[in-house]
Amino acid sequence: MSEVMTRAPFAIWLTGLPASGKSSIVARLLPRLESWVVPVEVLESDAVRRIVTPEASYSSEERDLFYRALAFMGSRLYAHGVSVIFDATASRREYREFARSLIPSLLEVSIESPLEVCMQRDKKGTYRRGLQGESSTVPGLQTPYEAPLSPALVIDTTVVSPDAAAERILELIRAGRQPRE
Repeated sequence: MSEVMTRAPFAIWLTGLPASGKSSIVARLLPRLESWVVPVEVLESDAVRRIVTPEASYSSEERDLFYRALAFMGSRLYAHGVSVIFDATASRREYREFARSLIPSLLEVSIESPLEVCMQRDKKGTYRRGLQGESSTVPGLQTPYEAPLSPALVIDTTVVSPDAAAERILELIRAGRQPRE
């Protein structure tokens, strides 16, 4: 039986190092949310980046532009009643704060895993390219990753499975928890 959700749309930003487990969690979360019979859109950074910056340089200026565009897209969806899940590293707090300026009820979920574990999990080769000098802007490796200061939820993916993480996020949504003041 479907759980019908009648409350206002929600917006959640899953942030963490590359290969920390964000996309694995979203893959488990999305089918559960779709069973609620509410419109949900995932803004996954790699998919959006292929459109916005198809020849991505990952420079600081390009990242600033990309995350502003991503936040704007999410805010427009949210304004039209679509719940939004941001699946994006967003290595600088200011990127997520800009999104919050557009969507005040935005909840941050910090997906945490040690860099060494992320490097072992890395299927896309992000860290390998960074270590081989093919990239100079890998968050956590060559550039800082700024974790949320007051996330609505913290999930350590070295001890919490993607399924259990999805359940925790669903509990957060059900509770209608408001972000920090």
